[in-house]
Amino acid sequence: MSAAYEFRVGGHLDGHWSSILAGLALTHRSDGTSTLTGPVADQSQLHGVLAGLRDLGAPLLGVRALPPNVGGVTDPLAALTWPKRTERLLLRPGRPEDAQVTWRFRRLESVCRWITEVPTSEESYRATFTDPARLATTIVIERDGEVIGDLMLRVDDAWAQKEVVDQARATQAELGWVLDPSFVGNGYATEAVRELMRICLEDLGLRRVTATCFADNEASWRLMERLGMRRELHAVADALHRSGEWLDSYGYALLRSEWRVTPTV
Repeated sequence: MSAAYEFRVGGHLDGHWSSILAGLALTHRSDGTSTLTGPVADQSQLHGVLAGLRDLGAPLLGVRALPPNVGGVTDPLAALTWPKRTERLLLRPGRPEDAQVTWRFRRLESVCRWITEVPTSEESYRATFTDPARLATTIVIERDGEVIGDLMLRVDDAWAQKEVVDQARATQAELGWVLDPSFVGNGYATEAVRELMRICLEDLGLRRVTATCFADNEASWRLMERLGMRRELHAVADALHRSGEWLDSYGYALLRSEWRVTPTV
């Protein structure tokens, strides 16, 4: 019987390794690592993937079996009723056809300066955006029917000692966001991320949400602080920017028990 696994390796792997390694979904992370995620049919295929990574020479940083579900379903977003509406915005799961409109603003220098990967072409961006693993974590922001940004909601396990590891599965989420620069300055990002946090902490019942950014990305960490998130990490020169400069990074978090007392500005 198949189970879902995540393999984390050092470095950013080329996209063609996904098809070679059992068709696992490849994701580049902002910390310079890559994850390969997807179903593994049996122990034989698991050993084959591990052997392929060994032959590739990529440093294997971790392997974990993914939780079978959140809220009773494989895709946590599918457990919810959509769309979600705020005072001015509509949030809904991403669809393949959203690739074209999100490409228009994600390719801009002011946006891609801080995100993991600069899209080299619309075709390559579409392939990444429409990957099932990517779509499963993507929420689109609409304003009066127009797509103005997108959000990431990735449910993760918390770290736990072996005896209680099952209790830590699918208990927290990593958040991310991108807004079309044409709509910056109107409070839309704050409104959208606040609703994303509410979805995590109330609708999904997660215990903790986290987010990270380059320390130089002031707009991002100021948004986190407006929403009451707590800076828990200041890592010095730990993240290599594509400019060639090693930059500091910040990590923020909020517990569900703290959610009710956060500011609503």
